[in-house]
Amino acid sequence: MDRQELIRLYYQMVLIRRLEERSAELYQQDKIGGFLHLYIGQEAVGVGVVSARRPQDHVITAYRDHGIAIACGLTAEEVIAELLGKETGCSKGMGGSMHLADVDKRFWGGYAIVGGHLPLATGLALAEKYRGTDTATICFFGDGSTNIGYFHEALNLSKVWDLAVLWVCENNQYGMGTAVERASAVSEIRRKAEGYGMANAQVDGMDVLAVRQATLEALERVRQGEPFFLEAMTYRFRGHSMGDPERYRTGEEVRKWQEGDPIGRFYDHLLKEKIADQAALEAEEARAEKEVEQAVRFAEASPDPSPEQVYDLVYVK
Repeated sequence: MDRQELIRLYYQMVLIRRLEERSAELYQQDKIGGFLHLYIGQEAVGVGVVSARRPQDHVITAYRDHGIAIACGLTAEEVIAELLGKETGCSKGMGGSMHLADVDKRFWGGYAIVGGHLPLATGLALAEKYRGTDTATICFFGDGSTNIGYFHEALNLSKVWDLAVLWVCENNQYGMGTAVERASAVSEIRRKAEGYGMANAQVDGMDVLAVRQATLEALERVRQGEPFFLEAMTYRFRGHSMGDPERYRTGEEVRKWQEGDPIGRFYDHLLKEKIADQAALEAEEARAEKEVEQAVRFAEASPDPSPEQVYDLVYVK
């Protein structure tokens, strides 16, 4: 990777962090309704994986979708406007936090039902097989999704039909408030793929370059029609959602993971390898801060969707 691309990855991670921090403030000001699931701490996974995809590849994810949306190329303005329910949002203000999507960028969302999007990923990949392309489908999901029927049905058929799917499990250690080992008989999640004879690997999800490299290697196999399961070991620094009292984990545990902050680790790497100096990285941080603040102003000044639009997006025209 050249210097410009490395700095772009750093900027994306910082942009996601600042956007999420600002979103939390807007939620507390009652400007964002419904649920809000923040991506703080997991930035290296979304940025690292998406940086390895080709433009034609599909990306689909669950409800913790803001960071992956940004990594796929949605603007901060589109995302924040959607969070505020504005007409200028990526889903015209009708999707909200858990339903970010952009068809032109082949980013299919943002799904609120736990694991409900996994069969859709299998369907996307099946369609590409019928077309005879080498397009990959990248499906993100949390560790909690691996204990439900959708997960097993989707993985099974992707292997039966030799579909080009990269299954990316963002193992942030908890399904809502339940630790992995309390809910899953198999605590090393990637081993669940072995039940379907599926190749798999585990990667440090707090290291953006390690995630990118693991994804590149996995996608080589996926494009040959071999579904692959990648487990990224990560951690969310905030609660499951904004209403989470976080009684299930200790402050000491959170602080321990924060010592390995993915943005801080990448910052140190860029300095150590002399890819950028402190002034250059601080300039990127200031640029991200400015972009988020401009996005907030844009969103707050944007109109609400009219009541007449409520049925407009039900069917494809």
